[in-house]
Amino acid sequence: LLPLGKTQSPESLLDIAARKVAEKWPFQRVEERFERIPEPVQRRIVYWSFPRSEREICMYSSFNTGAEDPAAAPGGAVA
Repeated sequence: LLPLGKTQSPESLLDIAARKVAEKWPFQRVEERFERIPEPVQRRIVYWSFPRSEREICMYSSFNTGAEDPAAAPGGAVA
């Protein structure tokens, strides 16, 4: 039940479809597959492509490249 005076509007069909697309395919693949994607649709797919929870954001923003030594990383300084 919603608190008194609060109403909840249903999700738009655009948001539902964009969320489902973003869950299944990377945006790059969507761009490659379809010739014309209206800009509002592109914006919603991109919006839903990003992680929602703080845990997921931390997980994706702190990935390890596998290089333990900074000099071993591409472009790293050589001593």
